[in-house]
Amino acid sequence: MSRIGRKPIEVPGGVEVTLNNTAITVKGPKGTLTRELHRDMKVTVEGNTITVERPSDNKEHRSLHGTTRSVVSNMVSGVTEGFSKSLELVGVGYRASKSGEKIVLNVGYSHPVEITPESGIEFEVPSNTKIIVRGIDKERVGAYAAQIRKVREPEPYKGKGIKYEGERIIRKEGKAGKKK
Repeated sequence: MSRIGRKPIEVPGGVEVTLNNTAITVKGPKGTLTRELHRDMKVTVEGNTITVERPSDNKEHRSLHGTTRSVVSNMVSGVTEGFSKSLELVGVGYRASKSGEKIVLNVGYSHPVEITPESGIEFEVPSNTKIIVRGIDKERVGAYAAQIRKVREPEPYKGKGIKYEGERIIRKEGKAGKKK
């Protein structure tokens, strides 16, 4: 049995979970999330706990068991607490600013790069070298953070670029001097 898949999910107060065939809807104080789950996974809601069961022990069902449980758990924690991902800008002259809902990045190109969020995603710029992406859907928050990072990925020689907070960039030595 999957250790993660076996764990029941505790539903906190103020969160409403609805099952409709293979679709699950989680409604909480921060918003509503709906997701279509795999047709073979059996999700049951009893009181304030959610359990996920698999029909058989074949490889596909074993791999889906823990994944389905994690997805549902992330939906429950997303509508109660939300998720955030922090990014840092490293480099001389690299900066970010917020213009309305969108963020404007100056990261060494001849033009500023603007990124507009979808509904459910918000950007915060506490300093001109830090960006925080917030939302209730963990998958979309991570995707937006990756999209921002892709504008100028950190390079291995000087470490300049946009990186996740706490990310360690493996550095290269660079070109050695001419030997005589």
